[in-house]
Amino acid sequence: MICENVARSNNWLNCFSKDITSQTGEDGIVEKALEVIKDGNCWCVEFGAWDGLHLSNTYNLITNKGYSAVLIEGDTKKYRQLAENFEENTNVHTIHAFVGFDKENCLDSLLPSIGVPVNFDVLSIDIDGSDYHVWAAVRHYRPKIVVIEYNPTIPNAVEFVQPRDMGVMHGSSILSLTKLAKLKGYELVAATRLNAVFVDVKYFELFGIEDNSIDAIRKEQPQVSYIFNGY
Repeated sequence: MICENVARSNNWLNCFSKDITSQTGEDGIVEKALEVIKDGNCWCVEFGAWDGLHLSNTYNLITNKGYSAVLIEGDTKKYRQLAENFEENTNVHTIHAFVGFDKENCLDSLLPSIGVPVNFDVLSIDIDGSDYHVWAAVRHYRPKIVVIEYNPTIPNAVEFVQPRDMGVMHGSSILSLTKLAKLKGYELVAATRLNAVFVDVKYFELFGIEDNSIDAIRKEQPQVSYIFNGY
């Protein structure tokens, strides 16, 4: 993509792809999306956060943009490293938990004690499986930008949601996540090879995207076939 022509491209945000710690350009896309929205409060939330650096979609915001953050990781070994990496940063709150879709473990239950704004800036969901279901369970909080992993082996036209089971690691299609997003009042603005990026509908017009259909936004499909696999 030629950056000079971004205004004429529906997936122009991908021109700003770059990785600080993200995997497929998410750092640059999120940074540009926040610049477009402008209405920020400098809060982000990420789960599973791993050690806070490995393939993180929020480390750049925390380290280079001064963001406050909630980083959640369920694996004990990874969480220990996460807590150690940010023990001197008082703006970062680490939680040892598996985020689920039930009342006792959903994001709505984990965040209130920390005082995160209801409309915090960025939510990153990457748990290799029930991403769809955990986002569906978020009802109280309304992040401006949601970065959520989809199964990259599933074609654009296929609707697929894995069972509502944390033990299953099949993921969901970008089509199913986009339909969920619309139900929740979000619109697709970018898609990397692994993640879909949605914004609250009230900010969508700021991006100047005429066609945000999946085919117009998701151009890179290197692993796609009509025989797809889980994680």
